[in-house]
Amino acid sequence: MQRFLIIIEEDSRNYSAYVPDLPGCVATGHSREEVEENMRKAISMHIQGMLEENEEIPDSHTIAQYIDVPLPHSAA
Repeated sequence: MQRFLIIIEEDSRNYSAYVPDLPGCVATGHSREEVEENMRKAISMHIQGMLEENEEIPDSHTIAQYIDVPLPHSAA
């Protein structure tokens, strides 16, 4: 089993997600749960395609981190 970071973005009508370490691997869904499940399927299909093309499966190197940044003219 291998772990991949997925980035989930919320839109006014749905959610979309992508995998930075697997360029071109994307999915959408009507809920966060649905987009996560669709991403699992998309990643499996993407990796299967890579294996069929004898491509090496990349290690996951992407990380995500929130940082605090003071806003100009903010009381915070």
